[in-house]
Amino acid sequence: MASTIHKLIVIVGFVSLFHSAFSAAQHRSYLRITSQEFTTLPLDIVVQAVVSLFAVMWGVLNVAGNLREIPAAAELNNVRWETQKNLPSFYMFNHRGKALAYNYIPSASKSDLDNIE
Repeated sequence: MASTIHKLIVIVGFVSLFHSAFSAAQHRSYLRITSQEFTTLPLDIVVQAVVSLFAVMWGVLNVAGNLREIPAAAELNNVRWETQKNLPSFYMFNHRGKALAYNYIPSASKSDLDNIE
């Protein structure tokens, strides 16, 4: 899986990234002590940070190994196609669609049933 060289590249990359961050902080404090205005970081610090960032990313990708696909619906793999769209909680039997039917005969209401007795 992960070779020792890749792990070493990750470690060296992290140390180099930490060193570039420390150098940037030290440069800022040097500018404050000498009462100079901060414009940009020196080019060597920027290059070190970018190179070490790419080294860490490359090393981590090689240490992690091959990427695998994550199934989005793993629990639905064993369900038949006919039952996937079956959602009983959405069943509705009392809706206005039956009033639009030409052969609709309204059923007796509860008050009508009470009056029969």
